[in-house]
Amino acid sequence: MALPACAVREFEPPRQPERGAPVRTTCPRRHSRVEAELAASRPGSVAASVRAGPPRGVSHGFHTRPLLDKPRKASSSLAGAACAPLFALLSRGRRRRMHVLRRRWDLGSLCRALLTRGLAALGHSLKHVLGAIFSKIFGPMASVGNMDEKSNKLLLALVMLFLFAVIVLQYVCPGTECQLLRLQAFSSPVPDPYRSEDESSARFVPRYNFTRGDLLRKVDFDIKGDDLIVFLHIQKTGGTTFGRHLVRNIQLEQPCECRVGQKKCTCHRPGKRETWLFSRFSTGWSCGLHADWTELTSCVPSVVDGKRDARLRPSRWRIFQILDAARNFHYITILRDPVSRYLSEWRHVQRGATWKASLHVCDGRPPTSEELPSCYTGDDWSGCPLKEFMDCPYNLANNRQVRMLSDLTLVGCYNLSVMPEKQRNKVLLESAKSNLKHMAFFGLTEFQRKTQYLFEKTFNMNFISPFTQYNTTRASSVEINEEIQKRIEGLNFLDMELYSYAKDLFLQRYQFMRQKEHQEARRKRQEQRKFLKGRLLQTHFQSQGQGQSQNPNQNQSQNPNPNANQNLTQNLMQNLTQSLSQKENRESPKQNSGKEQNDNTSNGTNDYIGSVEKWR
Repeated sequence: MALPACAVREFEPPRQPERGAPVRTTCPRRHSRVEAELAASRPGSVAASVRAGPPRGVSHGFHTRPLLDKPRKASSSLAGAACAPLFALLSRGRRRRMHVLRRRWDLGSLCRALLTRGLAALGHSLKHVLGAIFSKIFGPMASVGNMDEKSNKLLLALVMLFLFAVIVLQYVCPGTECQLLRLQAFSSPVPDPYRSEDESSARFVPRYNFTRGDLLRKVDFDIKGDDLIVFLHIQKTGGTTFGRHLVRNIQLEQPCECRVGQKKCTCHRPGKRETWLFSRFSTGWSCGLHADWTELTSCVPSVVDGKRDARLRPSRWRIFQILDAARNFHYITILRDPVSRYLSEWRHVQRGATWKASLHVCDGRPPTSEELPSCYTGDDWSGCPLKEFMDCPYNLANNRQVRMLSDLTLVGCYNLSVMPEKQRNKVLLESAKSNLKHMAFFGLTEFQRKTQYLFEKTFNMNFISPFTQYNTTRASSVEINEEIQKRIEGLNFLDMELYSYAKDLFLQRYQFMRQKEHQEARRKRQEQRKFLKGRLLQTHFQSQGQGQSQNPNQNQSQNPNPNANQNLTQNLMQNLTQSLSQKENRESPKQNSGKEQNDNTSNGTNDYIGSVEKWR
């Protein structure tokens, strides 16, 4: 019985592909797990054997049945027809799930194929780019076409090593805080931490002649005794920041106790219940809000003595009071550029500041309303423009620093009719300069690091963390033209003169202290060298003495003259002294001879050794 052609093709052995012909492969049939389990549960069914197919992930190889065009399509249609009853046995939700799984599987295969092809294309492009770079560096011999497998592996290894290093560096040093990434530390020397902080010229030319006593400010501050630091806080000069440094940033045996939510801190002396600091952050405004020099010198002694309610002392006892306060009270303050300070106070007044709690006590009484009128009629002066702020003739912001640093009793306090205005301004300026010069310490807002350095050298107290220089403030954000700036300088002409004087004195003190520090370090190095030379001479003489004590008879037989050993030792000491002087001064002195010269050298060396031992 003859079989039909389709049946013959079905039972034919698998055909091998011809040599050189392209290989034809088929994709594996995608079936769900439910369909495979259903086909396995019916082993006698032909449809089950047909629909089961190869397991998922196994593709048809060369030894499987190849695809044929028309007969294969026919067999596939027959298999699909045979499989139709099987799908009918499943529920509608299960069939929908099977279709969804098959679509997802096809989409995943497509994504994987696209990803594989994309990575291959990217690697190929990277290979060509790196090969071109390699050929540019090492010459035409290393072209892309001639790169062998070893070169490719080496190049790939270098790329992977670079990526790994980048990942490790980003993990170890995230951001820009890593010290290894600061290349300026390797390319430029370490800058001076006390360089000019206002970006002005590093070379300072002094204008005033000050004595050594004016420049050398070193206070023997006894924190365990009765000494007291009094901080004169001028408005808008950075005094709040400096006051916080005094209570929170100083290395002390007994640090100040600052509690959260409280402005004042407890700064007691070691082992006592007394304070060593008189400021707003330690004792509060005990003498009034932003008390000036006149108020503090009258109020601080009575407050410290516990006589808060006592009447202030008469003015005729003022000289004795100041002399008494100078022995224990050390006044400090901070100054600022007058234009910046004036604009900062104006912005502060715009926000509602009034300083109504200021007492302005002078000569035992506060000023009357006629002596000190108010510039505004309401509760505050908030929202006032700059022109209105400058137009008020009674504004205390004008020349505030001179007024708060001078002795107002010399000009009749706030009574302007005591003396002419020109004479009054001259007396106030000279008084402010004198008080500022004789203060224990004053700093400048524009030089934070230098202020910290001078305070540490003056009081022998070190800060924990360095001061920060803020070049951007509320005053710097105010844009004014040249005309307004000149008017502000005219309203504060006394402060301008005082600030120029203070800046010159401040920078001269800083240079003097730095030179003194360098000289002290040089002197210590010279003393160390002298000490080492003395030890060298002493060791040599001790070794010579031990050798003579071990062989006394031999020395006596060889040297019958008892002065011979002494002369020999003196000659040796002379030679050692001359060699040391040659090394120190880099000179070649002539050799001295004679008995008198030997005796002089011996005496000089013995005195030198004695002085070294005494210093030691």
